[in-house]
Amino acid sequence: MNQPTPMPPAEATAATAAAKAVLDAVEGAVIGKRESLELVLTGILAGGHVLLEDLPGLGKTLAARSFAQALGLPFKRAQFTPDLLPADLTGAEVFDQRTGEFVFRPGPVFTGLLLADEINRTPPKTQSALLEAMQERQVSVEGTTRPLPQPFHVLATANPVEHEGTYPLPEAQLDRFLLRLSFGYPTAAQEWEVVSRRIDRRREEQAVPEVLDAQGLLAVQSAVEDVHVEESVGHYAVELVAATRRHQHALVGASPRGTLALITCARALALIRGRTYVVPEDIKALAHPALDHRVTVKPELWLQNATGAGVVESVLDQVPVPAAVDAAAMATSGASA
Repeated sequence: MNQPTPMPPAEATAATAAAKAVLDAVEGAVIGKRESLELVLTGILAGGHVLLEDLPGLGKTLAARSFAQALGLPFKRAQFTPDLLPADLTGAEVFDQRTGEFVFRPGPVFTGLLLADEINRTPPKTQSALLEAMQERQVSVEGTTRPLPQPFHVLATANPVEHEGTYPLPEAQLDRFLLRLSFGYPTAAQEWEVVSRRIDRRREEQAVPEVLDAQGLLAVQSAVEDVHVEESVGHYAVELVAATRRHQHALVGASPRGTLALITCARALALIRGRTYVVPEDIKALAHPALDHRVTVKPELWLQNATGAGVVESVLDQVPVPAAVDAAAMATSGASA
């Protein structure tokens, strides 16, 4: 199995330091959510998009804006409402009376980091307008295809589907998100810290220092591509995903795109945690964020509260974890492959 040449230690160390500096900066605004913020950054460094599904008021929008500031990316917010049209996202050709010609007015997707706020409050037709942008990094308007800026990432927020006025996201769009996660309520101490900082700040707005810029982010993302995946660890991820398709509660299991998401994100998480190789614990830490939303349970099991998370938890218990491999050997095996 051919493997890339391992990163020079200095390059790996610099990439890890940059990732940790971004997390430190964002955590200055979003209190007590280091683990969740680490997963959001994992999705970004893996080159993908992240869905934050949680109750209102738990810091999802603040986290998105803070990541944009720390990563030095242009930031736009699209508020999804029932009357939002696809052209409101992608842009449209507008007739200019001064020149007598049609001029393209770009929509909010032409940015570095797009906050798709309350994405499940708009009908499926508008939700699907994001598909091409998210997957192909381009949009087609009036027969003309226009590339999006690089890097381009979507952080989408969604309210629980039980809330009034929400539309379930189509499976095809859910599959485009590398990770889905939630922040959850803070502890009492964390909540007081939020209030205390607001009192000391004397204003509502928060600013996060810029740690990277667009080129710096691309460099860290390039470093992720050099993180080594031992064959046994890769097969462990493949078997986990395959087991979701065989599970008795699953109507549809995770697709090969789920395996790719799991491996790609595991490489990014390993880099954030200061390693140039993936270990089984990385795969296990990402199994729920990467796979839960890709598993559809049988509809007749709703009375039993069967969920995609339950299926993933079950396969995590069933699939054997590969034996530990010497860390030094893992870090150098790419050079001898």
